[in-house]
Amino acid sequence: MKKNVLLLIVVAGLTMGFNRAHAQTHRIGYFNDQAVLSLYPGISGKLDTALQNYNRDTLQEEYYYTLRQYTLKDSNYRLDSANMRPIQRELEQADISKLRYKLVNWQQYQQQVLQQKQEEFLKPFLEKIVAALNEVVQQEKFTYVFKEESLSPYVQPPLEDNLTIPVALKLKLEIPKDALEAYQRAKASKIKPSSTGTNTTKHPN
Repeated sequence: MKKNVLLLIVVAGLTMGFNRAHAQTHRIGYFNDQAVLSLYPGISGKLDTALQNYNRDTLQEEYYYTLRQYTLKDSNYRLDSANMRPIQRELEQADISKLRYKLVNWQQYQQQVLQQKQEEFLKPFLEKIVAALNEVVQQEKFTYVFKEESLSPYVQPPLEDNLTIPVALKLKLEIPKDALEAYQRAKASKIKPSSTGTNTTKHPN
């Protein structure tokens, strides 16, 4: 899947109905929106196909149209510039320079437009992901949620604080079995009550 995605999710400062009397207790989670996106069936292939079609059907036509416009204007300018008034000559030169700049920098322009199309394609998916994330944050009472990639690589954060899997579950996406089981084990160990010794009273004989 294309890595440059229009949207990187950072959710911070969500209180979600927390009682301010308990504000000193903060629960911090982390999240990977790209991991959730990758779970949508066939999304990578659909995105690639959409971008390829747009590049072929729209951008290539735009390139050849721009090239024709540039060639025509440049040719006419060379023939008629001597008879043009100064202001007209200046305007024609500006138009030709603008078209030339677009052609010379076409690859950069093409990448920018394709990036915009990618963002448009992914927007509905990301909106659903954000909505599901907000629900999970509220239900699980997280105070802060950060991008997974922003965390220190030298510290392994608690797996039960990774919101990627619960968000995917809420969206009814298929999760790899080993990842799901690892998360469930971590979650179970987190909520499992600690064992306590039983106090006994010794009676005198």
